[in-house]
Amino acid sequence: MATATVSSPDPGPVKTPFLTGTRGYVIRKISWSLGTLLFVLVFNFFLFRLLPGDPIGLYSRGRNMAPEQLVKLRAQLNRPVGAQFLEYLSNPFASTINSVRFNRPVWELVGERVWPTVLLVGTSILIASVAGVWLGIRSGWRRGGTFDRWTTGTTNTLYAMPEFWVGMVLLIALPFFPSGGISTPGVTGLLDTILDTAWHMVLPVTALAIVYLAEYTSIMRASLVDELRQDYLQLARAKGLREDLVRRRHAVPNALLPTMTLIFLNLGFVIGGAITVETVYSWPGLGLLSYEALRGPDIPLLQAVFLLFSIGVVVFTLFADLLYAVLDPRVSSQ
Repeated sequence: MATATVSSPDPGPVKTPFLTGTRGYVIRKISWSLGTLLFVLVFNFFLFRLLPGDPIGLYSRGRNMAPEQLVKLRAQLNRPVGAQFLEYLSNPFASTINSVRFNRPVWELVGERVWPTVLLVGTSILIASVAGVWLGIRSGWRRGGTFDRWTTGTTNTLYAMPEFWVGMVLLIALPFFPSGGISTPGVTGLLDTILDTAWHMVLPVTALAIVYLAEYTSIMRASLVDELRQDYLQLARAKGLREDLVRRRHAVPNALLPTMTLIFLNLGFVIGGAITVETVYSWPGLGLLSYEALRGPDIPLLQAVFLLFSIGVVVFTLFADLLYAVLDPRVSSQ
């Protein structure tokens, strides 16, 4: 007796969830970054409005302001908080309030200080990352050797030193370098200006690079030592590859992933600058501007630099996450 067979319906193509794989990873990271930026905007708006004291009295302190100006400022602050917040969200970089200390628009002041900070901190990170990666590779590959012991001890010692203390020691030990500022008054000409700025950068760049160097060296060494325990390196050796090829083609590229992430995270602090080092060397960047705003306190200026610093960290953290997914596809597949 023949039996009828019932064929199951074709389920069709399998649909994958939208937030999976690389696309989902990118969407999640961008969404988290946008959420963080929104939190920063909210926090930045309300933080300085919760400080004790009369904001009008603080803003007008030491100024000869007309009574009608004070009435206008008071009317702006007496508006509903919701209306002020919506206006702030529409364009947080538009500020009609001047700095208390400098009596100039806050974003005009911030714009003038960005380039010196990027030049100083960016140069320090570049020098420290190149030297730190090289030292970390060499000490990690020959771990336990004389070079490794000296490098590890030196970097740990340097990492424990505060930046401002290193800066002051360099001022005492190397008095023939300029002690402050970004240029010498009276210097003209493009080439002379570049050389003079580079001469002024020697001490502050060295102070920052010393601390960054220790950080990059330690991370790179630890990553490489961890990679040396992996089985794929033994397989590469079994195929007949020389030790230098095993290191260059297999161990180092994988060990670089945490270091590359650290470099991008530190780039987020380029905009923030180094408050202590810029203060020690009177470097006219955002770090020194933050210190001057704190001394006031200059509330409008503090609000502007806090917003800029936070945005820089969030944006470069997002770049680090996306770069990590490109360098290591296993991250985006999780």
